[in-house]
Amino acid sequence: MTTQADFDRALADVAAGRIVVLSGDRLRGGDVDLMIAARHADAAAINFMATHGRGLICLTVTPDHAIRLGLSLVNAGTERQTGRPFARSIEAKTGVSTGISAADRARTVQVAIDAAATADDIVSPGHVFPLIAQSGGVRARQSAVEASIDLCRMAGAGEAAVICSILRDDGEMARIDDLADLIAEHSLAVADITALMARLEGAPG
Repeated sequence: MTTQADFDRALADVAAGRIVVLSGDRLRGGDVDLMIAARHADAAAINFMATHGRGLICLTVTPDHAIRLGLSLVNAGTERQTGRPFARSIEAKTGVSTGISAADRARTVQVAIDAAATADDIVSPGHVFPLIAQSGGVRARQSAVEASIDLCRMAGAGEAAVICSILRDDGEMARIDDLADLIAEHSLAVADITALMARLEGAPG
């Protein structure tokens, strides 16, 4: 678990458009994610996640925004979910080539999060994987999906994030104790969901 001082640093980094480590997902056995506010997810950020995270790169969105994009859960019942509330994969309708490059995926993210975006602006299947958060945020569901959006809101960085699970060199899912070298090498701040919830509990509303 990170301290509140650690959390403050992570919050500042989210606001500044930097990638942070998000830990403490109770629904996925302690999996750890790289996270950035979606508005700051450029090609360099996507490439960093693909290189150092190596998991699936996903876009977290609110239920209201998912509706505007015409997205719904692939499996509405939690008994058939993986811990990630997936919608169908997407691609920007214009401005991409193969769709898989870091630049193309960044383009898809920016098109999808535009406040004026609709289902007409995206096509499926694609190479970006939307995750639809619960409306109650991390208080309703203690996972990286909801936590990433709550962090963005708290940082004044919008209401969408890009997250990517981190794999170890052996291909197994990383835990926070596996990441000391990565965190030190890239000066990554760590935000733990428990610290986020503590901050939310101390906030009005």
